[in-house]
Amino acid sequence: MIRSCLLAKPNICFGSRLPVSHFYILRHKSTTMSANEHHTEQANRPQAAPQSRPQAAKKPAKKEIKILMLHGYTQSGPLFHAKTRALEKLMIKSLAPFNLQPTLIYPTAPNQLRSVDIPGCDPVAGQDDPRATDSWSWFRMFDATGAYRLLREGMSRLTEAVRDAGGVDGVIGFSQGAVMASMMTGVLDEPRREVPGSDSAKQWVAELREANGGRALKFAVFYSGFAAKPPGLGWMYEPSINTPTMHFIGSLDTVVDEKRSRHLAEKCVNSIVIEHPGGHHVPTGKEHAMPLIGFIKQKCVDDAAAADAAAA
Repeated sequence: MIRSCLLAKPNICFGSRLPVSHFYILRHKSTTMSANEHHTEQANRPQAAPQSRPQAAKKPAKKEIKILMLHGYTQSGPLFHAKTRALEKLMIKSLAPFNLQPTLIYPTAPNQLRSVDIPGCDPVAGQDDPRATDSWSWFRMFDATGAYRLLREGMSRLTEAVRDAGGVDGVIGFSQGAVMASMMTGVLDEPRREVPGSDSAKQWVAELREANGGRALKFAVFYSGFAAKPPGLGWMYEPSINTPTMHFIGSLDTVVDEKRSRHLAEKCVNSIVIEHPGGHHVPTGKEHAMPLIGFIKQKCVDDAAAADAAAA
């Protein structure tokens, strides 16, 4: 309610004099002092200490969270970025109140595909040249043996991206990119695993660990993911992966069977499974993005604070 205040009109009588006692007369000393006396008194009067304005507390610098984003088979880094841009924007906006600044890194796999290598693509004249496509893979699979070829090149590109970023905090992978992300998680996992097999494998494993500063990942997220098939790569998942993981499984995914994705989740000790009513893609809607954002916040803020409190 707004209140109105009115000033009463003073009762003044013109043409008559009131006794002096009816007036309250306030005189300032300066009105009866000479100019010199006034300045002398002002000089002798104690000066009030200047009041300093309280300075606003400086906000601490935002903590950067570097996340490696690994695209799927036939995609590229820029294409994967375009498909997940809405997720990136929501992630940046939602993590800002917690003083986190996510930086998403989108490398492109090194192995360029020809049109005949792409499922469902009918090659036409002039398109069997790999330079005619912007489709890439992290590795290729031998149909007869199931072995992964060109994996060394894929791991080298992944390691290069990690090194250029000065190390990463987490990884998010889709489909074949999720396979790479799961292998990366196992290689960097603690305690360290012994590397069986060839000297070539031992070399790229050592390079990847060195590129991330010898640190394990804080988290890993797999969309339509599955564990690497070749028996020679099983050591990365044994006895289990300790790094916290989140697994997104589409109920309508006809490319990666749900059993394969759940098998990967079972290989991870600290795993969370999220089902979505979609197919073979990364869901970017808010209802599916917020569990991911909460997961990242928990691993990068809450768990770190709990560890600091325990160490104090």
